Amino acid sequence: MTALKAVELFKTFALKKPLFGAAPAGVRAVRPMSFDVETGETLGIVGESGCGKSTLARMLVGLLEPSGGTIEIEGKALDTADPAEFGKLIQYVFQDPQSSLNPRKTIRQVMEAPLKRLYGMAKPERDARIAEIFASVNLREEFLERYPHEFSGGQAQRIGIARALAANPRIIILDEPVSALDVSVQAQVLNLLADLKGEFGLTYLFITHDLAVVEAVSDRIIVLYFGAVVELGKADTIFANPRHPYTKLLADSAPVVGRPLTAPEQKGSELPDPLNPPPGCAFAGRCPRATDLCRTEDPGLRPMGEDQLAACHHPLEG
Repeated sequence: MTALKAVELFKTFALKKPLFGAAPAGVRAVRPMSFDVETGETLGIVGESGCGKSTLARMLVGLLEPSGGTIEIEGKALDTADPAEFGKLIQYVFQDPQSSLNPRKTIRQVMEAPLKRLYGMAKPERDARIAEIFASVNLREEFLERYPHEFSGGQAQRIGIARALAANPRIIILDEPVSALDVSVQAQVLNLLADLKGEFGLTYLFITHDLAVVEAVSDRIIVLYFGAVVELGKADTIFANPRHPYTKLLADSAPVVGRPLTAPEQKGSELPDPLNPPPGCAFAGRCPRATDLCRTEDPGLRPMGEDQLAACHHPLEG
């Protein structure tokens, strides 16, 4: 069963009109893309800063209105449904655990909010539900009367996960959930997320720039560059056999124990200008395999073998 489906989804941010002249066309943060996520799957979304990962995540959860395209959750269109009903289906775990929690509210008040607004639970029911969730994320109930600033980053992120679970969702979007944590704490949180996925039957969209993390947790991976999907496929296939040069660049840039640090092969290091996007393939200016065809014609996603797609005129050998 398909848990989430996006069809031709894109987002363009309008720019202020200058004093003289016509208004610019705007910045297209996410270019038209289509994909689906199966129930129980973990879909990794990876790319460098500025590629549109967080903008995409906020559209999928309803925090940001798309400029076009459709989003469906379990067959229901996001743009025509009651927002409260979608709060019961999909929730969001933020990147910075401290800043995502209201500093003026106790953890109990933070946890009670979705139970009151989405389900209208009475206090005895809320207390029982919160106790159940806190036990699942390995937190003591005495923490409920404290404030967010009293917790470490790892504890705060567990609270953020618990808050998302309170709504009893089927899908959770995890936006860089471990990037602000120490390495040892990252492992604990990742293990917790794996346990919760099995316990509650969850579907994850895991957004990160860390290839080691996304490889460890994902069933399939979407690679984003300049707001567009450049490769999509099974995690083990993409890491063992990347077909798009940008995917290989990401993999070669990640430090590996025992491998000497060397600069990956590329022609440039700058992203294209979002106010003046280049024609053709956006990666052509950095790609060692680029030809005139790449600079004039958008390759579009195309099959690269079983269960793998890449947007490249000159893909790497399979």
